[in-house]
Amino acid sequence: MRRVYAVGTLRAVILLAALLTGCEKGMQDMYQQPRYDPLAPSALFQDGGADRLPPPGSEIASRGDFAMSSAGRVGREAAVRWDRDEHVERNPYPITPALLQRGRERYDIYCAPCHGPVGDGDGFIVRRGFPAPPSFHIDRLRDQGDRYFVDAITRGYGVMYPYADRVAPADRWAIAAYVRALQLSQHAPLTALSADERTRLQSTTR
Repeated sequence: MRRVYAVGTLRAVILLAALLTGCEKGMQDMYQQPRYDPLAPSALFQDGGADRLPPPGSEIASRGDFAMSSAGRVGREAAVRWDRDEHVERNPYPITPALLQRGRERYDIYCAPCHGPVGDGDGFIVRRGFPAPPSFHIDRLRDQGDRYFVDAITRGYGVMYPYADRVAPADRWAIAAYVRALQLSQHAPLTALSADERTRLQSTTR
């Protein structure tokens, strides 16, 4: 009788331990829920990415730092501008010295290591063996719209890694504007220069 009781007790203890293990796993799943990181791949969707566009008709109330405000209402204008900057086809910002300066700062941080200071694809990482990107001064890229460069920054291109999680949409447009300035610096027509500027240019090329 005692042996039967001992065996029954042992079975009960094993069953209880198994149940507790399941509870602990369930608790951990609640604490550390499976999730996708930004721009992570996913086999669930046809395009192979985990990121999804908002449902049609949805309205942005907050995003990132804006969500720290009460109900996400403070910063709403900035959130709407962020969404606009991600989808417009042309640069929505006036081309000012301040915008170009901002674009140059961001370019020097994120682009110059590969594309080079003047956009010729001869950055210091390329000189150490990384595949060289095309020069911004070739006809194909000079003929592209600004949106092309913003999309490349956002999604990546070839071996170039996406920078959507590092460069805000407004800064992507600032970089695109600076790339245009780099292109103009190598292809400016002489007729766009003043007489004094043409004289100084001719004196430096002799």
